[in-house]
Amino acid sequence: MKTYDELKRLFLVANELFLRQDIDLIMSGISERTLCGALMLHLNRLMTQDAFYNGYYTDVEYNRNCGNIRTYKKTIKGPCEQVIRITCDLIVHSRGKKKAQDNLIAIEMKKSVAPQGSKDKDRDRLRALTKSHSDDIELHSKDTLPEQVCGYVVGIYYEINCAKRQISLEFYKNGGMFEEKLINF
Repeated sequence: MKTYDELKRLFLVANELFLRQDIDLIMSGISERTLCGALMLHLNRLMTQDAFYNGYYTDVEYNRNCGNIRTYKKTIKGPCEQVIRITCDLIVHSRGKKKAQDNLIAIEMKKSVAPQGSKDKDRDRLRALTKSHSDDIELHSKDTLPEQVCGYVVGIYYEINCAKRQISLEFYKNGGMFEEKLINF
């Protein structure tokens, strides 16, 4: 099992490589999806160096819940307990194969010029994704996955401000924002 601190460290190393090696891509104004793909490559490379990550994947815009035979779409329970379909920008997970610890990292990326409402929805999504398997999530055993996606060890809200050459990071765990970090590049 990987801890919050170990997964956060993995992300920060990948992000450092991303900022160092892909700065031209970042500053070009390219789409968030392309930037997530570049960050994904750095995460993948680092994960191949640790045997724990065998059977884990980094996926961009992944929207399937492999353990959910009813809808096969990833969903979360929103603030008013409504079921919401989701597609997270970048995730590290086992695609439903390692039920004891399927979901590791969820990343939502935004540019600073995005509408505030869109940023707030990403933050709400990270709160829901990092909730633990609890009573407000459909009951399941350790051998099955819950109906709604949850249990990510780390959620990361990633905001790029090219004008200021800054990355604002918010780290989520257990359904809430845990810490913030500002990186100049």
